[in-house]
Amino acid sequence: MIYTGIKGKVAIITGAGMGIGYAIAELLLKNGARVVLNEVDEKVAENTLIRLKKKFPDSCSLFIGDAGDVEVIDSLVHFTLEQYGRIDFVIPNAGITLFGDFFKFKPQEFDKVIGLNLKGAFFLVQKTGEIMKKQGDGGRVILMSSITGIRGYPDLTAYSMTKAALQMMAKSLVLALAPHEITVNAIAPGATLTERTKEEEPDYAGTWGKLIPRGIVGKPNDVAEACLFLLSEGAAHINGQTLVVDGGWTAIGRYPEDLE
Repeated sequence: MIYTGIKGKVAIITGAGMGIGYAIAELLLKNGARVVLNEVDEKVAENTLIRLKKKFPDSCSLFIGDAGDVEVIDSLVHFTLEQYGRIDFVIPNAGITLFGDFFKFKPQEFDKVIGLNLKGAFFLVQKTGEIMKKQGDGGRVILMSSITGIRGYPDLTAYSMTKAALQMMAKSLVLALAPHEITVNAIAPGATLTERTKEEEPDYAGTWGKLIPRGIVGKPNDVAEACLFLLSEGAAHINGQTLVVDGGWTAIGRYPEDLE
């Protein structure tokens, strides 16, 4: 698919070392954008940059750091402006999933989830939104939510709260950003096969595919394609929305025998 309005634009993607973040970065680069990839794991980050530099030697840069740290966010934005002179797209993709019994969940665990998933996204958008306002020619923000922000799942209360909050953030920020021609939307992926999910559960595709009408889990590129559409000129009138990319998982109610 050909996306208009991508070529020459500058994007920041956090958590871009692997999985969905990497897929978004690669697709943006294929469509002519310039990308700053953020990743907290130095080894993962360097391997990612090597892979992408082979294909796009002059269009991507790497910034290592914790996307939940406000000082790191300030440095990331400054680095991007130094590298490419502007910022057009921002995708706060970095996030952490922490499972835990509600009655045993610890304050430090709560702070960790909130710090990256919400605080990191909020202040990155605040900082880059100010830059886009000054540039005066619009921009795009894509927040990475989840179907756990739509439906309840066991032992994911804190995580689910953050993902639901990101959907509300997309709606609320329309008031602040739309007057400056900046759109803000969220994507809510369902079960997606990534390096992390496969490591957590070797038969991730087989187990979670049973819950999806198509019978298969999503791929990172499924989410990346949705993201590229929302960044493109074709989505200029879509604002404050959440696009669910889950193969129909949340659209149905399954009977117990469906899982046998």
